[in-house]
Amino acid sequence: MKFTTKRPALAALAALAAPLAFAQPNPALIDNKPAFVADLLRQMTLEEKVGQLRLISIGPEMPAAQLAEEIAAGRVGGTFNSINHKEQRPLQEAAVNRSRLKIPMLFAYDVLHGHRTSFPIGLGLASSWDMEAVRLTARTAAVEASADGVDVTFAPTVDISRDPRWGRTSEGFGEDPYLVSQIARAMVQGFQNGTPAGKVLGRDSIMASVKHFALYGAVEGGRDYNIVDMSPMRMYNDYLPPYKAAIDAGAGGVMIALNTVNGQPATSNTWLLQDLLRKDWGFRGVTFSDHGAITELMRHGVARDEREAAKLAIKAGVDMSMADQVYLKELPGLVKSGEVPMKTLDNAVREVLGAKYDMGLFHAPFLRIGKAEDDPPDLKADSRLHRAPARDVARRSMVLLENRNRTLPIAKGATVALVGPLADAPIDMMGVWSGQAVWKQSVTLRTGMEKALEGQGRLLYARGANVTEDKAIVEYLNFLNWDEHEVVQDKRAPQEMIDEAVATAKQADVVVAAVGESRGMSHESSSRTRLDLPESQQALLKALKATGKPLVLVLMNGRPLTLNWEKANADAMLETWFAGTEGGHAIADVLFGDANPSGKLPISLPRSVGQIPTYYNHPRLGRPFTPGKPGNYTSQYFDEPQGALYPFGHGLSYTDFSLSDVTLSSARMPRGGKVEASVTVTNTGERAGETVVQLYIQDVAASVVRPVKELKDFRKLMLQPGEKKEVRFTIGEDKLAFYNAKLQYLAEPGEFKVQIGLDSQNVKEQGFELK
Repeated sequence: MKFTTKRPALAALAALAAPLAFAQPNPALIDNKPAFVADLLRQMTLEEKVGQLRLISIGPEMPAAQLAEEIAAGRVGGTFNSINHKEQRPLQEAAVNRSRLKIPMLFAYDVLHGHRTSFPIGLGLASSWDMEAVRLTARTAAVEASADGVDVTFAPTVDISRDPRWGRTSEGFGEDPYLVSQIARAMVQGFQNGTPAGKVLGRDSIMASVKHFALYGAVEGGRDYNIVDMSPMRMYNDYLPPYKAAIDAGAGGVMIALNTVNGQPATSNTWLLQDLLRKDWGFRGVTFSDHGAITELMRHGVARDEREAAKLAIKAGVDMSMADQVYLKELPGLVKSGEVPMKTLDNAVREVLGAKYDMGLFHAPFLRIGKAEDDPPDLKADSRLHRAPARDVARRSMVLLENRNRTLPIAKGATVALVGPLADAPIDMMGVWSGQAVWKQSVTLRTGMEKALEGQGRLLYARGANVTEDKAIVEYLNFLNWDEHEVVQDKRAPQEMIDEAVATAKQADVVVAAVGESRGMSHESSSRTRLDLPESQQALLKALKATGKPLVLVLMNGRPLTLNWEKANADAMLETWFAGTEGGHAIADVLFGDANPSGKLPISLPRSVGQIPTYYNHPRLGRPFTPGKPGNYTSQYFDEPQGALYPFGHGLSYTDFSLSDVTLSSARMPRGGKVEASVTVTNTGERAGETVVQLYIQDVAASVVRPVKELKDFRKLMLQPGEKKEVRFTIGEDKLAFYNAKLQYLAEPGEFKVQIGLDSQNVKEQGFELK
């Protein structure tokens, strides 16, 4: 007969008893992480354990002095948004000098695309297809953030996004599992300086916490915080690989998503956080809830009160609770009643302590805070910026969409009319989640072009339009600008501004129009139902076109836009996304030919919202649309052309490249074997340039429906005029494998098509058979 009781087990009662006499970290165990953490955990009271799971921020509800007392009492494990040494130092002193167990605090922050120096947003970084540039961005950001006392960043954002209505598309790296996985790996390596999971980070490194786990980019309708309902096979093949790539690269943390996954909020999803993350993938780091996500379990309707919310979250595997009091209020009672086993609590605390160990905080609690006498006199000093790498990476991130009649580059002796609401917009240049970047230090396009033309040509300027005349949108954007910098609105009548812009354009040899979105339009909780330019900007462009002057569009935006009129009417179009602190100089470098654009789209640009989702690697169909063979009974929209306006991988250059036919080393691949695919790339133009050679593979016949093609490798290479290079790709079973209907990861025998091109549409093809 099995005897059951609701009373705590003896081990739990022992843990609740008076603390042991040796109440501090044992320095003799410092070089043995498991023993050190276990010894410390053994000494902790229930309340101290719960305290380590709290991640809170200084604010009106928790002033700095009160927070220090909470820390001294052992009731706080870390803060987020504390990036000032004078603010951090007393908090860390409260932890290591006044708390009973001397457990150091951790300081977290959102460092996404730079810290003091703003680099291009995620989509911009992805457009570079340059992993060294991506790694440099994260490395530079880590150096700057660690100098501000930051221990861990909630980055990289690796959510696959195929619905650009979602505002947080700007944070991630696009639509493709392979490309985003490569970037995820490079970002983690940059933040942690190549330090693998479980090893102690250096002074100028910060721990990466990949987000948002999981599937956040697939929210229904592109509406933020919405539901995700997805088959396991699609999940494993398309959406999960980037998270796993970041974890395999050594990311020490995971931030949990706010969305539901197949009916269960990620924050209470035991399958997601335990079975998949920890058991299948072997993750041994710390998990963070997103802001207030545990209390939101009640709004989701899976918890009836805070007690149940805390119980669901801790049992699912949420280690640190961000920005709420739920764990503090409810976990002690839940453990004492036996509803939450002490082992469950210990597992969470062990991961938090282990993460602090890996951050080097037990070895040196003030590792990144430093001494007071070494504090920089001016946190916002320009001397703290890394302008040269920011300019270089921004150049690499730009995608030349159109260039009719060699409109670009512009001759430096020209008279150029610069117009548009984003031509002189320093805060928008930085994009969202720009860390501690100071908008006054960012270089606008107007400033960059003036500098480039200095002593040669002439720059004329007119605003021409506001980003939007919709008062409700402007009010919302002002709400999002936390730094209290309001959206600039010219008070003149729209027609008056257009008239001024037209008059300015008529004096010029060429017109450059800086149009797109205000940065707040591509932001958390900034989903859009329309993807075209606001009416104010459309009216401006049509008036400029009517002047007959060559029209160059410089696009600044955080998501794909629908650009049908623009494609048909602009002489050149340069997609710059939000290019960061040095954006103005970098864009001017490209416009005037000091840099040759080499970016490629990491995400397809749709023709209309009605086409969404538009992504290149969609599943094959029984009645596919076939170009040149119209019919009533194929998968199509009959009222507009099919396919993306600009496909994944597209991007022009100021020179031209050609590809030879594909050559395969063999028409058959044995099990465990390899096939080499090669092409010769030639620069047929008149100037040096970079391009990206892209390898796609199609599984011709499989046990389940497979994509029309999948990116499996790429090479970015520089060629001088007339230069040729052979590019070779090694294809093994790893590039052919996928998760089948039983979630078995394998490569099935049969025919495969190898496609190589400079974008996802225009490819050369050969085939082989896997025996």
